[in-house]
Amino acid sequence: MKKIEAIIRPARVGQVCSALEKLGHPGLMITEIEGHGKQMGLEQQFRGETFKTELLPKAKLEIVVKDADVDKIVETIIRSGRTGEIGDGKIFIYNMEDAVRIRTSERGEGAI
Repeated sequence: MKKIEAIIRPARVGQVCSALEKLGHPGLMITEIEGHGKQMGLEQQFRGETFKTELLPKAKLEIVVKDADVDKIVETIIRSGRTGEIGDGKIFIYNMEDAVRIRTSERGEGAI
């Protein structure tokens, strides 16, 4: 099993979720976060004043999947989350040791 964490633009959450649901993977967790990558925030102007926003709003999607499904999930996130601009995000993939479904005590891939 793998855990996929995708940091994406908040405006792309709906598109990514719809694409994952069409793929047959509707189960995920979404957290609203703030942060920045290499761009170190944005400089913006408001009423003639320039100010820097260092922490930008992002969304973190967390999905636990079977090993065989990792590549198609990642490709779906990339395809539906990409704008081609700086700040589109990152995807991180972790090994998952185990999972337990609380209701049935089912373990492993059967629990996801």
